[in-house]
Amino acid sequence: MVAPDLTAPLDGPPVGESDSRALLVGYLDWYRDALLRKIDGLSDAQLRTAPEPMGWSPLGLVQHLTWVEHRWLRWGFLAADVDPFPPGGDEAEWQVPADRPADTVLSAWAAEAEHSRAVVAGAALDQPAAVGGRFATPEHAPPLARILFHLLQEYARHVGQLDIMRELVDGRTGE
Repeated sequence: MVAPDLTAPLDGPPVGESDSRALLVGYLDWYRDALLRKIDGLSDAQLRTAPEPMGWSPLGLVQHLTWVEHRWLRWGFLAADVDPFPPGGDEAEWQVPADRPADTVLSAWAAEAEHSRAVVAGAALDQPAAVGGRFATPEHAPPLARILFHLLQEYARHVGQLDIMRELVDGRTGE
């Protein structure tokens, strides 16, 4: 085993950061950037390859995370009148049609992430989600901090899975 470089900077927000908002938003953005680093350099065919036993492709994961952002910030936090899931359910959320360009999937993800950033910038961490979308009653509506923590764990888990997938697709390993 190789000893870790103890002089290397930590990933994510600056090492001295202790503000809860800065940490949640900073790490969420770090994982969004990590997602892009993990797929950087993959051909269109590799982006669409679903190695066994995964059952989904790197591009399918990006599409899924687009829906995750949409579901938790638009439908969940804002209670916007939107479809929380794509027509066709799980399969449509994870499987990218062959005629959908990769740039379209990536642009949709980037736009959804930017929308999420704008929502978060305008709300306090202790602000509860609006009632009427994902959450039927005030008692079930979590504060924004809880939603951000959920998004953070979604990204952390899926980017970790993408590490494994990337190694299966072309042998490249990440940090």
